[in-house]
Amino acid sequence: MQFGFLFVLVLVALFFAMSVRILQEYERGVVFRLGRVLGHAKGPGLIILIPFIDRMVRISTRTITMDIDPQDVICRDNITLKVNAVLYFRVVDPIRSVINVENYLYATTMLAQTHLRSVLGRHTLDELLVERNKINAELQHILDENTDNWGIKVSAVEVKHIDLPLDMQRAMAKEAEAERERRAKIIAAEGENQAATKLKEAADKLSGNPVTIQLRYLQTLMAMSPEQKTTIVFPLPIDLLKPFLAPNQK
Repeated sequence: MQFGFLFVLVLVALFFAMSVRILQEYERGVVFRLGRVLGHAKGPGLIILIPFIDRMVRISTRTITMDIDPQDVICRDNITLKVNAVLYFRVVDPIRSVINVENYLYATTMLAQTHLRSVLGRHTLDELLVERNKINAELQHILDENTDNWGIKVSAVEVKHIDLPLDMQRAMAKEAEAERERRAKIIAAEGENQAATKLKEAADKLSGNPVTIQLRYLQTLMAMSPEQKTTIVFPLPIDLLKPFLAPNQK
């Protein structure tokens, strides 16, 4: 009698273990009953299955971050690059992600690699370096359209790193250095032009009044005398002496 009771208890515990599933808040369950999908996706919470008849596939609805391996890309101006990216996507329809594709993670990865090479190959190197946000948006739109039938929403694609060949890196470094030198020469020339303009304006103002020239001359002497220890021979314009000689002239 006790053996029969224990046997029934074991069967009940086994049935309970095989029929009860608990899904987390971020999980959904696609239940197949005799090979057919049973209604909509189940969960979260407690799910009761019929042993040997029902089968459940767990699907996570959280955002998945996936690295796209470095791809060899030939851009439009025939430069070979190595480009890698990162992909952000999540499952929005668990039933389609199970029924319409065998392995949505692998399929999404292969699709991202293919379109990464295709899209980047339509742009020049300068566009890849400058218009990265535009290219990311283009990739996101294309992948989102292609994965919609799989119940997947691609939220973002970010081109992470563009590896240039060594000769191209050296050429770009020389170009950047030449550009910096050009800007430095232009700035220096503009400074000389402005300085010459200001000196001309100052000279025009001083030349209109001889007394101003004399005062400026004396101010320069006073500024130099306390700072210089060596003897300075300074030419003395005769015009400075005329005011002192004028009273003695008859």
